[in-house]
Formats: sequence, C-alpha cells, structure tokens
Amino acid sequence: AAVRLRDRRERETTGLTIIDGAREILRALDAGVHVEIAFVAPGLLRTPDALAVAERLRHRPTTFEAAPPVLAKVAFGERSDGVVAIVRTPARTLTDLDHLLPGDPLVVVLEAVEKPGNLGAVLRTADAAGAAAVIAADPRTDLFNPNAIRASLGTIFALPVVSATTPDTLAWLARHGIRAVAAVVGAGLTYADADLTGPLAIVLGSEADGLSPAWHGPPVEPVAIPMAGIADSLNVSIAAAVLLFEAVRQRTVTAERRR
Repeated sequence: AAVRLRDRRERETTGLTIIDGAREILRALDAGVHVEIAFVAPGLLRTPDALAVAERLRHRPTTFEAAPPVLAKVAFGERSDGVVAIVRTPARTLTDLDHLLPGDPLVVVLEAVEKPGNLGAVLRTADAAGAAAVIAADPRTDLFNPNAIRASLGTIFALPVVSATTPDTLAWLARHGIRAVAAVVGAGLTYADADLTGPLAIVLGSEADGLSPAWHGPPVEPVAIPMAGIADSLNVSIAAAVLLFEAVRQRTVTAERRR
C-alpha cells in the first residue's frame, strides 16, 4: 500500500503521501501533520535529524522497523535517512486562507506548474521571503508530490498552500483587495520599477507555456525581469526568488521610512 503511493492517482485517491527525508518529516510533525505509518531502518539512522525523527516516532503503534531493502522500496528518492513516513496530506481551500492573511499579504500564485521540483523550490523561497501563502492555480502536479515535499525541504507543511482554479483565484484576489503582478516576457515595466508594496500577489506561469490569457490585461500588472543573454526567461523558481526578494526589499524600505 505504501509503495502504491508512488503513483499520483493513488495519492489523490487515498489522501496520503510519502515523506522520505528526516528534516522534511520533522517539519511535518512540527506542523501537526498526521502520520499514518512510519518505517525505520535503525542501521541507517546517522544524522541528528534522522535520530530525532526516530525518537519522536518510536512509541507509536504504527511505527515499524524495516530492513534497508524494504525501506528502499517505500522511499520515493534515492537518498535514505533511515526513516520514511506515510502522512495524510493537509487539505486547505481558498476560504481557509481568509483567516490567515496578515494586513499587507504577500502571496505567490503559480499557474499550471507541472514539475514538482519547481513547485517545491518556489515554496522554499516563499517561506524564506515570509510570504503569507502559495496558491497553485490549475496545477498539473499534485501539491504534496514527494518530490515537491523534498524540494521544499518540508516548508510545504509550514506555509499555507492551496489548489484552486484560475478564475477562483482571480476572484479571491479581487475580494481581498490584493493586486496581481505577473511575470511576463517582454513586459514594458521591469520588476525593479514596479510597486511591490501593499497587498500583493506575485503571479508566475508554467515552465513551457507561461501564463494563460486570464492573467493578461487589467487588473493584472505585467512586469519583466531584464535578460542580458540569449535566453528570454528564467526557471520559474528563480523568477519567483527575484520578484519575492525585491518585494521584501521594497517593503523593508517603506517600513523604515514610516518609523
């Protein structure tokens, strides 16, 4: 049953997923995520994080000792910390975010991103930048894909992340008075010249196709990241980092001026 969770359809049907990194499991536990089953190979527990996870899970009736070959069959990646957890994936909606937003929220919207590694990398950056939430609009991957969990270093469990349709996402942003700034190749305004203060959503599109027509035209403001070489765009996770930390810089400057 655990091995079958390698398949997206099985994960979506059961509401379960695989975490096979010790740091990621610790962050899931700290966030209160429910662990259904855990497998531990004592001989592979070498890092402080792995030992800490094993200790926290040791007395649970659903924690089982497993030989390394068995653990390798359950684990999603090639790295082995000696512990794998099967967890119930958090289920949040846009409505759940209504009560979690700060006064000037900084939100990330990813539309149709299909590579779980990119999704996880954006989540890690959003967490570092202090974003209030990440919304996956019309996603092409399941949010709690084990590769997304690993790429996020477990920050996916600490940061509110939800899935929604693009129309619902646009309506939610409008309802909360959150401006949308979209990364668009060839936009006339550069990101450094754009106003990234106040309630704001930074919107990025898929790796292959960019943003859908719904994000072009009012009320979405297009911005560009200047490119000096032959490439016309950055990896979506890198573009997210550039825009997020420029937003952080502008907000810090604005806050200091108000003092």
